[in-house]
Amino acid sequence: MELGQVPLRFSRLPMFPFFDAAHYLASVMALKEQRGAVEVSRQSPIACWFSAMLYCFGGSVLSSLMLAEPPIGFLANSTNIFLASSVWYLVFFFPHDIVYRCFSFLPLRLMVAGMKEVTRTWKITAGIAHANSHYKNAWLIMVAVGWARGAGGGLISNFEQLVRGVWKPESNELLKMSYPVKVTLVGAVLFTLQHAQNLPIARHNLMFFYTTFLVVTKVTMMLTQSAVSPFAPFESVLGRMLFGWQETPSKVKGEARVSSNGTSSVCDHSAGEASESIKKRQAKKTE
Repeated sequence: MELGQVPLRFSRLPMFPFFDAAHYLASVMALKEQRGAVEVSRQSPIACWFSAMLYCFGGSVLSSLMLAEPPIGFLANSTNIFLASSVWYLVFFFPHDIVYRCFSFLPLRLMVAGMKEVTRTWKITAGIAHANSHYKNAWLIMVAVGWARGAGGGLISNFEQLVRGVWKPESNELLKMSYPVKVTLVGAVLFTLQHAQNLPIARHNLMFFYTTFLVVTKVTMMLTQSAVSPFAPFESVLGRMLFGWQETPSKVKGEARVSSNGTSSVCDHSAGEASESIKKRQAKKTE
């Protein structure tokens, strides 16, 4: 096989069953590592299962809602549901946690995470094609649906948390995007431009290079245990150019603390004066 044929062969890889299973495994393991998830699995296995399905099929649910389609459409694929449910049961309820501990071994975890990133590319392209079938050449819709399909599990994380009885509005991905959500948005823009023939690169080549970037970046971040987004320098430059300098949260908190301390000191001072005046009046009465 020639080297130039590698991207084309890669773009024709089937996701089922191995890559889909890796996606389900990484998603369910991420769910189990959430605070309180194990307790929920003991108290209400149905709620835990539903949360796991949102982790695994969140992109399908969100993209269907955006296109006014039934959000439960993913349940029609009984084979994938059975595979995801089997993975969920093995991760949460296998005796002595053997399955979870086995795949927590770093080399296996890296392999699973890399395979999951491969499915991200396929989900983005599928979402863009699906949006294009409803709205021909509508760029914004194609980007939005591709983004939702590839990062739906993160974008609907607040709803998934509600299923487990957790309410954290400050964790909204739109307020503070995680790296997977950001890189999926970049991918949705790139594949939409390529689909509209505004990007001079073949689709299979873009799929190959984008997926390679995803896998290499993900593995590097896991090995170095870094949570810093590779886009951070670009975000900082664009933020300064487009939105101007902004005060850092630490500086704002410091000012808030100073003001609150100043207010409390004034209140303490006035309260002290009031107590002294009361004591003087009482002393006069006793005299």
